[in-house]
This record gives sequence, C-alpha cells and structure tokens, in this order.
Amino acid sequence: MNKKLVVLLAAGMALSACTAASAEEDTIKVGIINNDPNESGYRTANVADFERVFGAEGEDNGGRYETSFFYSLTNEEQIQAAEGFITDEVDYLLISAADTTGWDDVLESAANQGITVILFDRMLDADEELYAAAVVSDMAEEGVTAVSWMEEQGLDEYNIIHIQGTLGSDAQIGRTTALDEAVEANDSWNYVVQQGADWNAETAQQIVQSVIDSGESFNVIYAENDDMAKGAVAALDASGISHGVDGDVIIMGFDCNSWALEELLAGNWNYDGQCNPFQADTIDEIIQKLEAGEEIEEKVIYSVEVGFDATTITQEDVDNYGI
Repeated sequence: MNKKLVVLLAAGMALSACTAASAEEDTIKVGIINNDPNESGYRTANVADFERVFGAEGEDNGGRYETSFFYSLTNEEQIQAAEGFITDEVDYLLISAADTTGWDDVLESAANQGITVILFDRMLDADEELYAAAVVSDMAEEGVTAVSWMEEQGLDEYNIIHIQGTLGSDAQIGRTTALDEAVEANDSWNYVVQQGADWNAETAQQIVQSVIDSGESFNVIYAENDDMAKGAVAALDASGISHGVDGDVIIMGFDCNSWALEELLAGNWNYDGQCNPFQADTIDEIIQKLEAGEEIEEKVIYSVEVGFDATTITQEDVDNYGI
C-alpha cells in the first residue's frame, strides 16, 4: 500500500477516535429518580417532560445526555436506586422523592463523590447545602390557595372528607397543612374523616363509600389529587348524592388534568388547584449554566400555579392549563 495513503488513513482513524472520545467526554451522565408514571395524570405528564429533554429518544436531548431513569412510589426503593447512580458516577442526580425525609446519607454521599444534586417537583427536608437547586411546586401555597377559596364559599358549617395523598410526601404535607390550620382555628370546620389514599381513585372511592354507609353528614370533599377526587365522586354518584355547582357536596381536587378541568367546566366539580409538571427545561438550563461555570441566581425556583373555580373557568383555561 502507498505509504502516503497509510499515513492518511492512520491520521483519519486517530481523528475519528479523538472525536468519539471528545463526544463521550462532552456527554453529561444523569440519573433521574421519580415517582411511578402511573401514579396520576400529573406524574404521567411530568415523566414525559423529563423523557423529552433527557431521554435517549427525547426530541430535545440531541445527544447531550446519557440518562438512567428509576421510578418508584417508595422511599426505600428510590434511595437504593440513588445509591446505585452514585456508584455509577453520574454527573447529576435529579430527585423527586416519595418522602421528604431519609435522604441525608444519599445527599452527603453524592456531595462526597462530586455529584451535583437537583431536586424537582418536591422539596426535601435536608440541608440546602447538599443540593445545587430545586425546581418545585410550592405545595404549601397550593394548600393556602385552596383553603382560601373554601373560606370564600361562606358555608355555615364545613363538614369535610379529607382524602390525603401518600403520607409524608411534600405534596401531601403542603396540601394538608393549610387545611389542618383552618380546621383548628374554626369551630364550624370539622373533619368527618381524614385518611390517606396514596393518590389512588379506588381507595378514595372506598373511603367516601364508608362515610356514606355510616350515615354521617358531610358537604365538602377535599381530595389532594384529581384521581382521588374522581374516585370520591364515583361513590357519590353510586349513592345518588349531588355534587358540584348547586350540588350538596363541594368537590375539590389538585393537578389540573384536562378531564378534571372539564368536570369543573361542566359544573360537576367546584375547584381544582394547579400543580405544574413541566420542570425539565428549567433543569436543563440550570445544568447548562453549571457546565459553563456560571452561578445559579435562585436556589429554589417555584413554578407559577393558580386555582380554578367552576363558576369562572373557561374553555380557554381548560385548553391552556389542562395536562
């Protein structure tokens, strides 16, 4: 073979190897801990948003990220997966925790390994020095907004079936706290029952059916997500109990699934609190800034969220805010 050709081929191979190594070096390794995609309509939208930006098949990844995903509704399984990602030496660990507590060892281990932690969707009860940023919903404010709306209804008595999400999660704590405070502060506000249903429609239906069977009076159902509100309404419908605008029972949900907002529009429900699932683009921007050596201006970034009333919601609201 011509010596000049051999040299050119060798140079080309070396350039290809160098380019491949450079591309591999530039790829950012990410581990994402999230809740089960089937948990709720909110979670399905949230998972899809992260897969769009960080997934191998995601339309907005463009080869920038090598990502591993893990989904579970239990803290123990999530923590085990996070430990595995740390062992795999990811560059970034993104966490939406099932429970607010129990993460200190994981966060400290990540810090010791030089891994950057970013929280999303939910906050953790942990030292803020152990994570670089948090892009989350203000769950406490969601609860305050919902309870303020309840107060505006001016009922003589509030006899409340309170259906909670997974106990200990940031969403459950935030949406519960404001209601607990209102019940404590007002003699005319009473809990008929306060029980967790793990975001599940069937469990919520069973809770409401048990109250109906007991014969105890109630006029408000405060369900901490849309699926549980849907289950609660199924129990009411089965027993012929009216609900929604001009009904006997006020129905409240959270998350703003499109089908739930349609229920408001039809007057079958009364209130739905928004929980914004779209956080991946903001986290992508944060990572790109960190990679460029820039500082993050805000450590905690709260998604802008509102509450919707059945008497004022429009089709445009459904189209713009439904998930």
